[in-house]
Amino acid sequence: MSLLGGGIVKGMAVTLRNFVGSYFNKERLVTNDYAWRPKEDAELPQSAGQYPKEEGEQLSDTTTVTNYSRNFPMLLHDGKEGDTPMDTVRCVACQICERECPPQCIYIEKMYDENGKYIKSPAKFDIDVSVCMSCQICVEVCPFDAIVMNSQFELSTPDRFGGLLLRRDDLLKSNDYYHQIHPGEAAARDQRMADEKAAKEAKKKAAAEAAKKKAAEKAKAEAEAKAKEAEAAQAEGAEEKSEPEGGDSKEATE
Repeated sequence: MSLLGGGIVKGMAVTLRNFVGSYFNKERLVTNDYAWRPKEDAELPQSAGQYPKEEGEQLSDTTTVTNYSRNFPMLLHDGKEGDTPMDTVRCVACQICERECPPQCIYIEKMYDENGKYIKSPAKFDIDVSVCMSCQICVEVCPFDAIVMNSQFELSTPDRFGGLLLRRDDLLKSNDYYHQIHPGEAAARDQRMADEKAAKEAKKKAAAEAAKKKAAEKAKAEAEAKAKEAEAAQAEGAEEKSEPEGGDSKEATE
């Protein structure tokens, strides 16, 4: 006679045995079955059902699920292939996402030049994905559209600590890659950024034209004031000149 729920107890016992044993015996880590150096000619999975278990399918930019999946954050740059990502990175190290992150899994250090002047770029940008809960709050609060959610799902690693700490260079992805994994979202974001940029430029142009018009009006008013002063000075000079002549003619008549 089998005990009710005995299968569950046995299954949990196996899980617990492997969990505890993985701290002492690395052979119990199931991720040891994976190969961690992808080959260039390896075929990648084309759908969510083809979960990667073969060499060449690990830690690849094209290993994603769907256009609507959200896993962990990534940093965007506007460079093309061959460009240095840090030259066009959108992040300015404002640290808003670091302050707003609920599990506090983001760590940022600002970049400074040799003179100690702040450069609008992150010297360090780390995300501990073992702590990240994929809430997407960092995406919502970023004022520069520098951080978005990646859809890469295969991040398994035998290193349960350092392997799950993504550094700045690991997080950097191009805007073209963003368009590949989330085409609709990326297009809408780029359009919004273009509209905001056009609005700022229009506002700046209007302000420049207003300042120019105001300066012209001020210059015109100053010119008119100077002209009036010149006319008044000329009139005063004419009066002063006419008064002695009048006095001389009076003396001559007497």
